[in-house]
Amino acid sequence: MTGMARMAGAGLLALLSGAANAQSTVQAIAQGDVSVTIYNNDLALIEDVRRIDPGKGEVELAFPDVSAAIQPETVTLTVPEATILEQNFDYDLLSPARLLDKTVGQTVTLMHTNPTTGVDSGEPAKVLANNDGTLIEVGGHIEVLGDIGHSRLVFPGLPPGLKARPTLSVRLDSGHSGARAVTLSYLSHGFSWKADYVALFDQTGSADGAGHIDVQGWITLNNTTGTSFDRAHVLLVAGEVANTLGDGENVPNRRYMPRAPKMEVAGTEASGRERLGDFYVYPIAGRTTLANAQQKQVSFLDVKGAPARKIYRYRNDWRNDGPGNAADPQGAQSVIRFSTGAKDGVGDALPAGMVRVYMRDARGQPQFIGEQAIEHTPMGSTLALPTGEAFDVKVQPTLVKRAKIEAGEWERVARWRVTGEGKAPKIATVDMAVTHWQTTMQYRVTNAQARPITVEVAQAGLDTGWHDTRVPQESLPGEQRTLDERVWQVAVPAQGETVLTVTFDTRN
Repeated sequence: MTGMARMAGAGLLALLSGAANAQSTVQAIAQGDVSVTIYNNDLALIEDVRRIDPGKGEVELAFPDVSAAIQPETVTLTVPEATILEQNFDYDLLSPARLLDKTVGQTVTLMHTNPTTGVDSGEPAKVLANNDGTLIEVGGHIEVLGDIGHSRLVFPGLPPGLKARPTLSVRLDSGHSGARAVTLSYLSHGFSWKADYVALFDQTGSADGAGHIDVQGWITLNNTTGTSFDRAHVLLVAGEVANTLGDGENVPNRRYMPRAPKMEVAGTEASGRERLGDFYVYPIAGRTTLANAQQKQVSFLDVKGAPARKIYRYRNDWRNDGPGNAADPQGAQSVIRFSTGAKDGVGDALPAGMVRVYMRDARGQPQFIGEQAIEHTPMGSTLALPTGEAFDVKVQPTLVKRAKIEAGEWERVARWRVTGEGKAPKIATVDMAVTHWQTTMQYRVTNAQARPITVEVAQAGLDTGWHDTRVPQESLPGEQRTLDERVWQVAVPAQGETVLTVTFDTRN
């Protein structure tokens, strides 16, 4: 803290006692029974029920301890038998710096403490400026506040508008006196939650990579609203709730980037969890305090022994001149595949979050092997989580041959109908010089392990990079998983290799 801030802060004690008298006409109501519903996208709905007696007639009420990130336009206040006349959100918070800003041009008292006797004495001082330092006029000369030793400022009162805490002020017309429950609700930024998963995979030693997985799920809460909420009822909503950005920010166009999907199959099983419309709700048991600037974790999933499998996967991207052609062998991905289904899986819908995967070493100690983020995953889905590149399993894609196909083998004439207002339709034709290619690829898959494995080799970009792709020849039967991707299951012997050869006919 700077000398300026220390001296300004030392005067706050005297200031606040005077401020209490100045605001005695405003009734401040402490936080009441709070419920907080937190969404995934930095948004929360806060409901605060406070019991008050507003009296009768026109009164002003202050609701301190609301979120500093409140969206004032979403405030709803329900006061039985009263009419709301006006509401204001005061977020200009009391601090030494803001106190000095508000006092520029005014006279305060500069207090000196004799370092020998400890006796205080004061003299009037005028605050001239508070820009990267505070300048005051005292005794006919200008001083920099931080350069005056054993001194502090004392302020005569609290400048209007400054609040010790974020405060919602309401002016209302009450029909009668008497205690009643007042409900305050509003949306706020500054709250977030996400799911974090710890997964322990144990392989049974089988050649196909079969094993089982233990999954523990944690909800991680963050409160950066500037306000604490004591003993709150907390609900978490999993799903993407539409929330328009207030600053007009444009979302950039997404360029196509081939990637291996982590959710291979979307599930169709209904979870037994509580729902809110099309979203899942995760209530936090009992009451919990959401302290400002605090991260809190709560367990919500604990599954033991779900079936899982380790596989190897390589996905080759496309380029403008054909399939990717690697000069050096590329590492295959090591992937953990499991289901979220009820029968042969973890048996739950999984909110979006990070999955951290562990395996036991030779001493039985769990060791971290990789992490992957997942999206909101329905129950019954199949997940395939890459944990890193395999040390001993390599794939080298090689472009063997690429040649044009005669245009006469493909359609070269396009026809379409042309219409105009008041005219009969005409048929227009145009010759199109369409270029077709025949491309032969080899994928050399090597395995330096002491056991046989199967590597899933995928060629991407069959529709995005090329068009009208056909596969007239392939050394192993492939599966056209999507219009853009074809997949082969390549069995590789222990300490050996397998070469997959594929011919593609394409149109560019």
